[in-house]
Amino acid sequence: MLIKRPADIAPSDITPRALFDSRRDFIRTAGLGLGAALIGAGLPRTAQAAGYGGQPLGPLVKSPYSTGEKLNDYSDITGYCNFYEFGTDKSDPSRNAHRLKTRPWTVSIEGLVNKPKTLAIDDVLKLAPLEERIYRLRCVEAWSMVIPWVGFPLSALLKQVEPLGSAKYVEFTTLADPQTMPGVRSGVLDWPYVEGLRLDEAMHPLTLIAVGLYGEVLPNQNGAPMRLVVPWKYGFKSAKSIVKIRFTDKEPVSSWTRAASREYGFYSNVNPDVDHPRWSQARERRLGEFTKRKTLMFNGYGDQVASLYTGMDLKKNF
Repeated sequence: MLIKRPADIAPSDITPRALFDSRRDFIRTAGLGLGAALIGAGLPRTAQAAGYGGQPLGPLVKSPYSTGEKLNDYSDITGYCNFYEFGTDKSDPSRNAHRLKTRPWTVSIEGLVNKPKTLAIDDVLKLAPLEERIYRLRCVEAWSMVIPWVGFPLSALLKQVEPLGSAKYVEFTTLADPQTMPGVRSGVLDWPYVEGLRLDEAMHPLTLIAVGLYGEVLPNQNGAPMRLVVPWKYGFKSAKSIVKIRFTDKEPVSSWTRAASREYGFYSNVNPDVDHPRWSQARERRLGEFTKRKTLMFNGYGDQVASLYTGMDLKKNF
């Protein structure tokens, strides 16, 4: 059977439904597992060994929140990406993201705050000591990685604007530039890409603003110059290339929720007991491994974050 992957879809066919169908078919076959295993086989582990020579960000603080699991290779992390602004195939971001200009770059922080600000990326980098945070990443498509991010707690950025007591949610908007992002010219999603968190989720110490990877400046295809990382949620919740942060009293409508609310809920916590309507979430394929492993509740961060959802029906509030 010929599988229609995102890269094989004609521009006129690129709709949310076509993309969802391709996700389902790709995961349903053994191709994803084999491809993921081959990507990780025998490749250099660090950026320096791979010959990338990115700008170092050290010295870095080692974080107590880091996992001790084996890291995925730099080539895994930078070559196998979901960043639909640069295309729907996993290799499209690494091919196309060189067009992205990350200097100058500003992020506006506004909404229900006392002190709205617009900060340049170089000012953002000075807000807090940079930490190495080794986190598990679980994609909604049932594959996973272990990534050594560099960043600082999102709370350090949000506190700069003094949120009002009426603020309940934080909305993140990413860059949508059709000149440098070819995917924005498609109808895959309603651009710009928008994501959101509850305020207590955003202020949680695990929630990270990432500005680097493997001790170096964040590669464009991974969300440069600044992105969100929420390790207990599916990867699409972690907005990339952020240009606006807005505090609100209403739950933001995330891009994937707008596209298919039955399939992508606002919370999107990793939960092996709540299947995607098109595939099981009970197990996952770690890039570089041939066999599947059991998916952990909250991606293994339950001890730190389960209390955020006390009394909630996690199947209803998926």
